Amino acid sequence: MKQQSRKKAENKRKNIDEPQESCEDLIWGINSVAEALAADPRSLSEVLVQRGKAGSKYQEIIDRARAGRVRLRFVEADRLGVPPHTKHQGVVARQAQARLLQLDELLAGLEITAENPLPRILAVDSIQDPRNLGAILRSALAAGFGSVILTRERSVPLTGTVSRTSAGAVSHLRICQIVNLAETLKVLQQNRFWVFGTVADQSAMPLYDVDFSVPLCLV
Repeated sequence: MKQQSRKKAENKRKNIDEPQESCEDLIWGINSVAEALAADPRSLSEVLVQRGKAGSKYQEIIDRARAGRVRLRFVEADRLGVPPHTKHQGVVARQAQARLLQLDELLAGLEITAENPLPRILAVDSIQDPRNLGAILRSALAAGFGSVILTRERSVPLTGTVSRTSAGAVSHLRICQIVNLAETLKVLQQNRFWVFGTVADQSAMPLYDVDFSVPLCLV
């Protein structure tokens, strides 16, 4: 009994001393992981699948990971690394270090041409809740926005929670991070973008009454 107690104490001390791996760069859920693999397998450093999970959706993720040469591991549920009570569906992926675009890189891919006359940018300022940001990104993609500008200060980073809440939208958006939003909007105007601001004011023009048939940035 003493030997077992000593061993438990040593294991407990070992678990405390070992650094805990951050889950901020994880995404989880079948749809989020599948979308990330479909968009760019290089954005992921590894994919974890819970042992015993089977079915066409799981096999699709496994096949995509192997085709994209992404490290694939089959682990027990307690080795997925996600927070307790997370609805991970038995699939977790670790994001590679994200490369956020510079403003000039973003604009280079948004040149106004005959083939792309109406590029749309969403500028998001000081959103601190990861679920709110994820929902905004999901809605932006559904509304036809292909690019997003995030402010660096007082804003939540692109964590696994953001990606999970966005239902995979993060993998399909070109995302730029800037320091000064006011200066950025001036640059956009110089590049022939119209800037629209959203406000919680009943006297403002309703969103659905605005003519958005121009290159635009919605703040």
